[in-house]
Amino acid sequence: MILNRISAIPGMGRLIRRGFHLWFLLSRGLTLGVRAAVIDRDGRVCLVRHTYVAGWQLPGGGVEIGEDAGLALARELREEAAVEITGPPLLHGIVSNRAVSRRDHVLIYVVRDFASTGPKVPDREIAEAAFWPLDALPDGTTPGTRERLAEIVAGRPPRATW
Repeated sequence: MILNRISAIPGMGRLIRRGFHLWFLLSRGLTLGVRAAVIDRDGRVCLVRHTYVAGWQLPGGGVEIGEDAGLALARELREEAAVEITGPPLLHGIVSNRAVSRRDHVLIYVVRDFASTGPKVPDREIAEAAFWPLDALPDGTTPGTRERLAEIVAGRPPRATW
């Protein structure tokens, strides 16, 4: 709640994100994240809308120090989208997310074997999570998300940068 109110002040969301990124730079030499294109049997993809940054994105987040990337992916999908992975995720690729930092890298996965644990209840981090047809993504879907999905649908390797 408080983060939502602070983020509503013009320019504060950007300042808060910059502060988090500065903290990551000082506390970690390299940051690693995971994101997944969770695609259901009807060809819909799960996207999330965060409370602190604009746009619809693939669910995911940071890999903690000492955490396996697969466990981080499972944790992030559970927390952000109420999704439990039931089969092996497919690694689509590794991209450098220079929009965040020259040190930030993201492992992109495709998840087709999963179970929904119910509707995602909004919280401090996630305002909304929903499945969307790949050919009818919501307005505000980020360019990086659109590009990753286009790669996955076309079977192309990922571009090196987000």
